[in-house]
Amino acid sequence: MKPIASFARVIIMGLIAASTLASHANATSSTPAAKPSSSMSSAAASVIRTWAVPVPARKAKVPANYRAPRSNAKHLALRDDQPAKVYFGAMTGPAPLKARSIGSYAKGCLAGGTALPASGATWQVMRLSRNRNWGHPELIRFLEDLAQDAPALGWRGLLVGDLAQPRGGPMLSGHASHQIGLDADIWLTEMPNRTLTRQEREDISAVSMLKGPMDIKNADRSVDPRKWTDSRARLIKRAASDKRVARIFVSPAIKKALCDFEKGRDRSWLRTVRPWWGHHYHFHVRLACPKDSKGCKNQNPPPPGDGCGKQLTYWLSDEPWVPKKPKTPGKPTKVVKKKPMALAALPPSCKQILTAN
Repeated sequence: MKPIASFARVIIMGLIAASTLASHANATSSTPAAKPSSSMSSAAASVIRTWAVPVPARKAKVPANYRAPRSNAKHLALRDDQPAKVYFGAMTGPAPLKARSIGSYAKGCLAGGTALPASGATWQVMRLSRNRNWGHPELIRFLEDLAQDAPALGWRGLLVGDLAQPRGGPMLSGHASHQIGLDADIWLTEMPNRTLTRQEREDISAVSMLKGPMDIKNADRSVDPRKWTDSRARLIKRAASDKRVARIFVSPAIKKALCDFEKGRDRSWLRTVRPWWGHHYHFHVRLACPKDSKGCKNQNPPPPGDGCGKQLTYWLSDEPWVPKKPKTPGKPTKVVKKKPMALAALPPSCKQILTAN
């Protein structure tokens, strides 16, 4: 076996073993968590899915010191029962195929991915060590267009967070979606008037727009007027008005600020902006499936209306945020952890994406 292929097998099998050990440790732990952890215990920690209705699970954060593993796609021994994130998280380059988003946003992969350059005149990519600045070419074009328009909106430029891995798929940490190259996180921190060093892009933290904690009874769930500005609202409006965009996820507090910001008669763009857990230091843009991506599955359209009524009232109430008291005092609520998504759960084409060279 060639040295590079042998090296790839060592990394993959090591990650599989780490994932298995982590899962066993979690399964045998006697201390359930009331909320998902704010950081992952290891590179192979479980990804929390976010499609529960009406209140989804909170998304786990990516560890501050996370680094993407390095491997090669040649001669991979793919096993259907192993976590898909182990394989996709080890890919360092795109599948050399025609660009195509395959599957759904939280269960799929990406062919022919394109990397957003680390820096442009009006954007800079953050957390370069994660190697998550890949997307379908349509997403890259959208980001370049939005960045070009940003200065006219009073926003110097974009700081871009995670897009997708080189071949999409589940990630070892952080996101349940971002799998098919059509999702992008854009920081609500303005690009500085200089080029950040590679190390600064690892160390600088995004700034929360919230006034305070959301999970306290009768909390003031609104944006901090010292941080939130109309330029941020204009940037999100510009993104939401793009026909390529299917949804934008923001904190309910930011959604409320946007509802208050729009004074004109055309409020149609607000329908695209949806309240969601987290998303108070960045906004998450999701594009609709490109027309030429066979097998790409769109979400159902958002409900009619601007989303500023009863649904938002619910999100701003105590109900989604304040922890419920245990039915039996002194007995913690049992938390059932889901297993990582197995490779077999992804569309069959995703195996070809992993092995393409």
